[in-house]
Amino acid sequence: MPIRPLSTLLINQIAAGEVVERPANVAKELIENAIDAGATRIEVLVDGGGRERLRVIDDGCGIPVDELALAISPHATSKIDALEDLDAIATMGFRGEALASIGAVSRMILTSRTHDSNEGGRITVEGDHVEGPAPAGCPPGTTVDVHQLFARTPARRKFLKSDGAETRRVRELMLRLALSNPSIAFALVSGDRTLLDLSATTDPRRRVLDVLGGELDDQLIEVDCTDEEASIGIWGLVGRPAVARPTTRHLHLFLNGRPIVDRSLSHAIREAYRGLIDPGRTPTAVVFLELDPGRVDVNVHPTKTEVRLRDDRLVYSRLRHAIIDALSEHDLTAAVHVADPQDRSTPPAQREFGARRVAEPPLPLRPSGSKGFDARSAREAMDVPEAPAPSLLAVTGSIPVMQVHGSYIVAEDDDGVVIIDQHALHERIMFSTLLERVLEGPLDSQRLLAPAMVDADSEQLDGLERIGPLLAKLGIEAEAMGPAAVGIHAIPVLLLERKVDIVEFMAELLAKAGGGSLPPDEEAALQEVLDMMSCRAAVKAGEQLNESEMAELMRQRDLVERSSRCPHGRPTTLRLSLEDLEKQFGRR
Repeated sequence: MPIRPLSTLLINQIAAGEVVERPANVAKELIENAIDAGATRIEVLVDGGGRERLRVIDDGCGIPVDELALAISPHATSKIDALEDLDAIATMGFRGEALASIGAVSRMILTSRTHDSNEGGRITVEGDHVEGPAPAGCPPGTTVDVHQLFARTPARRKFLKSDGAETRRVRELMLRLALSNPSIAFALVSGDRTLLDLSATTDPRRRVLDVLGGELDDQLIEVDCTDEEASIGIWGLVGRPAVARPTTRHLHLFLNGRPIVDRSLSHAIREAYRGLIDPGRTPTAVVFLELDPGRVDVNVHPTKTEVRLRDDRLVYSRLRHAIIDALSEHDLTAAVHVADPQDRSTPPAQREFGARRVAEPPLPLRPSGSKGFDARSAREAMDVPEAPAPSLLAVTGSIPVMQVHGSYIVAEDDDGVVIIDQHALHERIMFSTLLERVLEGPLDSQRLLAPAMVDADSEQLDGLERIGPLLAKLGIEAEAMGPAAVGIHAIPVLLLERKVDIVEFMAELLAKAGGGSLPPDEEAALQEVLDMMSCRAAVKAGEQLNESEMAELMRQRDLVERSSRCPHGRPTTLRLSLEDLEKQFGRR
């Protein structure tokens, strides 16, 4: 086949394949143009999920009639003028190919009028056929009406989802853009239903709550950090651990007002929550970063959702620490929410406080044949052992505490009653202590009289070699001894003191190292191994603690950061507020 130039239509259709994958992409390009035009209100109307019709109306600056033909031409734009402009892009769009690409795969009608003109203009594009521009009566601003999307490329039309699914994509796209533009009102109408109606506001927090839900008002913590030397500004709202989600839908990142997808920055946010939430969950967070446009390359991907940062490690570090600092200023203790007794139509079946676990006749307060309380019978009944008696500690500082079921410590604070999981709390204390020590130097270790042997396959032996520097920091000396075994010559003193089975611990660690499940990042891998050590060394559920041990746990709880969560993200402490207690007892 001979070499020949492509037609303008085919060029635009190929460009559309990169920019316009579905109706939501059309909406994105048109809404971003409206934002760049200074619009204060943007309305989107869709029919058939946007494939039949998608109309975007804005009240922005408008396009002069004599520039309408240029507006629908490929690579024509008012946003850049020279190559140097690509080094400091401050607008949402800049390539000048969106309208030409959309018109190549649909029937597009563009109507616009500037605010200083008495009359607007209209131009129609359908493939390579153009009508106009012609005079048209219209309000100031721009309306782009897109009909029969992909009608000229039916193969692509077949890949679209149902009308409802495509409409939801448009709505999600508008919500993301609305988050970064609170001063603009947004509306979405599908058929005769209004799916979105956001009023303009000067309060960015108000817009975040309008999008994520007002019920999160008391669950969002403000992050506000400015590094003038590095020219980095960070503002956002991050959720308490209790509102972490199983998906990434409530994690939103914006860079200079542009919604972006960046694995590194998303990882920075996750790392800020390490030990506060389950690793399988994602923080709720809306974070806005402001950088010098000259340090950001947004010309990486046709859809402009991916960017490249010149100082990515610096931005990663500043973002992570900004969120850590914001979280550390708040009490993250999980609250126990108790239903209002007045709201219960039929109370749930439950054991009375202090009731026995096995079915047996209740202790009569008035034994038969007795006119009064029989102290002897009651005393005999109370002497029957049924569970370990609570261990009481009169005072730890000013807080009365007790241990129940050998697993939980019940204490009082200014806000009510707290219930502490002794294993989870001790695990957090151990983790924080170990991390602090290992950052100062290798952990103290004890050499063994004879090496402890661990079975290992070839992958685990390779993993042992990779984690050699990590083991040195932990005070572990281990080496391959033959083709299928590892010998352990020295272990951390802490594991020895806590009677941790070093063979089981090393077998688990080698399995992770050989299976590739340890994080590639050195700091993250260190923290994961410290998680393992802390879990094995911490006091166990069911382990009786004496008064001094409970007192020490409570003392260290107030000294350790993030003591409300164990290193795996489980709560160490639950709080039952005084207000809820008073409601339950009818005092409110």
